[in-house]
Amino acid sequence: MKDQYDVVIVGAGPAGSIAAKNIAQKGLDVLLIEKRQEIGDPVRCAEGVGKLHLRQHIEPDPRWICADVKGSRIFSPDGTKVEMAEEVSGGEVGYVLERKLFDRALANEAACAGADVMVKTRATGLIIEDDFVCGVKVMYLGVESNIRCKIVIGADGVESKIGRWAGIDTSLKPSDIETCAQYLVAGIEVDQDYCVFYLGNEIAPAGYIWIFPKGKNQANVGIGILGSKSGKKRAVTLLTDFVNKNMPEGKIIEMVVGGVPVCGTIERTIANGLMLIGDAARQSDPITGGGIINAMDAAKMAAEIAVKAIAAGDVSTNMLKEYERKWHSTLGHEINNSLIVKEAFTNFTDEELNSLAYSLKDANFTSMSLLDLLYALFKANKKLLWDLRVLFKDVLINEIDFKREFKDNV
Repeated sequence: MKDQYDVVIVGAGPAGSIAAKNIAQKGLDVLLIEKRQEIGDPVRCAEGVGKLHLRQHIEPDPRWICADVKGSRIFSPDGTKVEMAEEVSGGEVGYVLERKLFDRALANEAACAGADVMVKTRATGLIIEDDFVCGVKVMYLGVESNIRCKIVIGADGVESKIGRWAGIDTSLKPSDIETCAQYLVAGIEVDQDYCVFYLGNEIAPAGYIWIFPKGKNQANVGIGILGSKSGKKRAVTLLTDFVNKNMPEGKIIEMVVGGVPVCGTIERTIANGLMLIGDAARQSDPITGGGIINAMDAAKMAAEIAVKAIAAGDVSTNMLKEYERKWHSTLGHEINNSLIVKEAFTNFTDEELNSLAYSLKDANFTSMSLLDLLYALFKANKKLLWDLRVLFKDVLINEIDFKREFKDNV
């Protein structure tokens, strides 16, 4: 094990591997560490990604694509179905991945670009000198070592310790996190062309249940519920009830539980000598909880700034704040608009959800913007139409604030 690198990246998920690949391609010395013994395992998401954005980072490979879906079907509490084409179904509909193979493919690309990769290597602390992060303390096979570097990138997920060790507030309230559970269910008939979502406060309080096809009569069947709305209901119990009722013939062959941040952007994702990316930086979508593409996009931005900072010999927050400006003005802008929609959505009753679905069931979704969709959702109900006006106002205010801030920073 070397004790000196230009960059050390903690966490070998999609964010970490994309950052490692892009930095190594520029000729810098990069170490990518992963605390687990297998990259990509356990899977902690529904495994859906949009096709167009994925191709900006890696060429699709049939070996890690389980399904190529055409769209999504959304069922309201009373069973009203809304069908949407892939183009307007959101960033998690397109390909359904085999994440274990996908994550390893990304790590392999990083390694082929020149990055060192070490599994079963846990970060135990940061090396901080004169208020600058200048390395990572790691535990590998029971032996603790210090690895020094110019920049540390934290890609260590929702439970990120890297950010906290650097003094960055990444804390989450119950309303900021979705509790999720997912089964890989075998032996069921699944339409391989559609991802399916079920809404309802009885089956998934302030959240939803999903079914993502994985080929060969298998599907990821999962649930995400908001911590502040779930009461004493446990995600895994609600998911089991749904599977028993709707898939009595199904066999559960894998299970995973975890949390997803849905808090919107956080104030700070950098420190002297350090950047956070992906779930560690709270860059997931507040509506869906999806974060693969956002994490990869942010990782590419962080890699670009890391290379520039090291070339300039300046890894201070003053230099690294360009990363924050870039991701806040793109991903962050979209995330904050989604947060406004999420906060309105979580207050809907089942009756209101049924009304929304009924107003949409005959809509043409071949081409529709977010604002078009929101208008169609609410137009059938006067009370919801009023809520929509408030929602539009909040979105518009966010747009104005964003443009003003962006103008001031340019």
